[in-house]
Amino acid sequence: MNKVFLIGRLTRDPELRYTSSNIPSATFSLAVDRNFTNQNGEREADFINIVVWRRQAENVKNYLTKGSQVAIDGRIQTRSYDAQDGSKRYVTEVVADNVQFLGRPSGGAREDSAPSSQPAFQDEATPYDFSSNTTPSTTDVSSDPFSDFGANIEISDDELPF
Repeated sequence: MNKVFLIGRLTRDPELRYTSSNIPSATFSLAVDRNFTNQNGEREADFINIVVWRRQAENVKNYLTKGSQVAIDGRIQTRSYDAQDGSKRYVTEVVADNVQFLGRPSGGAREDSAPSSQPAFQDEATPYDFSSNTTPSTTDVSSDPFSDFGANIEISDDELPF
């Protein structure tokens, strides 16, 4: 089984390209913190190359910038090519099946590319799924949410059967 789950921050803005068949592909690098600290007490990170295809690639380009936090699931892929100097080069990368937008960079979200019908980002605790066409609902928290429930209910631990 070849399955990868990562959470990290983009180290650079995504690059969008199109194949000769006009299929979009985006690439970026993801900084993923390690679970432990080094001898100096510093937390190190791994920098992992990510590739995403089709509609998800266009969404990544339109809504993510350097510093954006994302969760990715996908698979590891290794490929090789011949460099201009004649040497053979190997590349290991993660091909993302799903990219969840978790948080904006400290500087804020990109305002120039976010359509007005969809927010570019929501709260970090509730990632927005751009693959759905629904708009998230909102709740009016200015009124008492329990005002229509009637009389008070008394609860006592003495009445529990255990």
